[in-house]
Amino acid sequence: MARLHLFDLDGTLLHGTSAPVQISRQLGLEAETVALDQAIGAGLIGPPEYAQQVYALWASLTEAHVAAAFEGAPWLARIREVWAEIRGQGDYCAVVSLSPSFFVERLTGWGAHAAYGSRFPAVPFAEPVDPAGVLSAAAKVLIADRLCEQFGVTRADCIAYGDSSSDKDLFAVVPVSVAVNADHHLTDISTHSYDGMDLWEAYELVRTPGNRVDR
Repeated sequence: MARLHLFDLDGTLLHGTSAPVQISRQLGLEAETVALDQAIGAGLIGPPEYAQQVYALWASLTEAHVAAAFEGAPWLARIREVWAEIRGQGDYCAVVSLSPSFFVERLTGWGAHAAYGSRFPAVPFAEPVDPAGVLSAAAKVLIADRLCEQFGVTRADCIAYGDSSSDKDLFAVVPVSVAVNADHHLTDISTHSYDGMDLWEAYELVRTPGNRVDR
């Protein structure tokens, strides 16, 4: 049976930061977005409020800013190598993130079968962000279920990788999980835990010599 590997983005594939912070850095607004990250992490605001506030910060955002943010971000090492092996084994890999879709979807170019983020309008913005399109922790589970149906697998065939409270719901419904550079709130409920800068090393925790995952 094929497996589906589900990757978070902020703090997981990106080390110690989020896509919105990297985007805002291109506009000289990094501090403002770090403060928003702290607010949502503390539960002071929810995903819709967060999305609307970063949208307001990004009034002058261009596609060139987004490309520069993506290319200059502190990615974990060997992401593409991990996804290439997953594909080579006939398994699937997807990214599901609360960050903007226009950033997350770039990861299909690195080998992800699918990449889902909060729906934002195209850059440069000509319309408002729709709060209904902003993802939440619960939405990650719904998207995972849709991906399972798309790829012909079940939750029992999934492995989740994440770092924060937005991954708790997903970790709770899959049999195997890897907390990546996470605090105890996630490591306490994960199957495995990894601290470091290399995705391959995290992947090896669920990779056997036959490239099959122990249940």
